[in-house]
Amino acid sequence: MKIAGFDWDGGNWPKCGKHGVAREEIEQVLLGGPAVMADPHPGEPRMRAIGKTADGRYVFLVFMLREIAGQSRLRPISARYMHQKEIEHYEGQE
Repeated sequence: MKIAGFDWDGGNWPKCGKHGVAREEIEQVLLGGPAVMADPHPGEPRMRAIGKTADGRYVFLVFMLREIAGQSRLRPISARYMHQKEIEHYEGQE
């Protein structure tokens, strides 16, 4: 699937940014081949992603795909830096 870009607005950016993760970091993780799995959120199809930024910081994300004007866009829902135990578990899976 070809991704045309990101879907940012006043609804999702404040929630993503409140944990200190920069927009650029979120985009780096999503474009950098993260580990992706389904999110069990009822009501809409969401995905979870775990990956590293260009600076090597681990980020946990929840996102969804949105079709806008015939193009697929990634819409981040929430983002946070991972805790050390999560990082250790993630690195053990690689």
